[in-house]
Amino acid sequence: MHPTSLRIAVIGAGPGGLTCARVLQRNGVPVTVFAHEEPTATDPQGGTLELRLTTARTALTAAGLYEEFTAVARPAGRKLRLLDHTGTVLLQDTPDAPAPEGTVPDASAATPDRTAIDRPALRRLLLDSLTPGTVHWGSYLRTLHPLGDGRHRAEFDDGHSETFDLVIGADGAWSRVRPMLSDDTPHYSGVTFVETAIEDADRRLPHLADLVGDGGVLALSAGKGLLARRYGRDRLQVYAGFRGSQDWALEAGVTVADAGAVRALLLDAFAGWDERLRALLRENDGGFASRPLFALPVPHTWAHTPGLTLLGDAAHLMPPLFGGGAGLAMLDGGELARVLAGGGDPDAAVRAYEAAMLPRAARAAEYAAHALVRAFAPDAPDGALRFLRATRQ
Repeated sequence: MHPTSLRIAVIGAGPGGLTCARVLQRNGVPVTVFAHEEPTATDPQGGTLELRLTTARTALTAAGLYEEFTAVARPAGRKLRLLDHTGTVLLQDTPDAPAPEGTVPDASAATPDRTAIDRPALRRLLLDSLTPGTVHWGSYLRTLHPLGDGRHRAEFDDGHSETFDLVIGADGAWSRVRPMLSDDTPHYSGVTFVETAIEDADRRLPHLADLVGDGGVLALSAGKGLLARRYGRDRLQVYAGFRGSQDWALEAGVTVADAGAVRALLLDAFAGWDERLRALLRENDGGFASRPLFALPVPHTWAHTPGLTLLGDAAHLMPPLFGGGAGLAMLDGGELARVLAGGGDPDAAVRAYEAAMLPRAARAAEYAAHALVRAFAPDAPDGALRFLRATRQ
């Protein structure tokens, strides 16, 4: 069957799924994307993405969007400083060369090979590039039924069903497509981030803006960490990370919605830390959000199944602090679309994609897992410092 006669469904409208759809359409291959309700301007859509420029260029050039991307992206901050709990700078990360593909360095570390873009801007760029009507919002996949010869009938929560020759699971950590290929499910890493933000930092709180600089700061000590990064021009995105139960708030007798109670709990947890660092929690605007970090087993693989495949977090969920998952998802989507559009046997194309993607993802996920363990180990920051120096050699 020629690719242009395939019925292809992409489940999920994240960066990977949208990149895949764009490259398919650009090569004359029809595709339909199914996703949740379209986010509004006020919906939380995540913070800044820092992408390896080489990875982004590969995916976005295939999508014909690289020039448009560079118009809305910005250079990533050139420095990530690693601190201890006293505020002492231990490492100023300004490597001269990017790490090899598949051995992804800390996604917070801004190298000369990195570029930054806010998630909503990237999402809008990709959505606007698609043929109107490509994305079917409000269509949440409920189940897939194999029909033979690689075809599957997809049933959606809105009541309709359709049959496809290829279903691409780009639906993130809790993918509904993955169970058709793999029995593995994401496991809690043991580390939770509590997210908050500081608005208009340069004007209102210049001492905190200076602390973060044009890149970010990561302070570690004895299983806890504080990360602060730029989001847009004047906003600081702040994360307090710690080892413990993902139900930490419930166990402490507070609700995450009670900002005052959460702030007091975090300030107590970070007692003894430098007051400049604690101010990142004290001076926040608005509330807090709990972000337990989940990951798939490493390596995550599956037996090739005609008519199904995965990309992005659905295929290789890893800790976001160290994994560079968004860039890998876009690379996945672009490469899968490129081999499908090549005109050969579609099933052979998917096999080739999986043969290249799975080892690359395993290398990145292994790095991310090791880095997270060392960053939140009892001997942090010493172990993390040794790990970062060793991986830069």
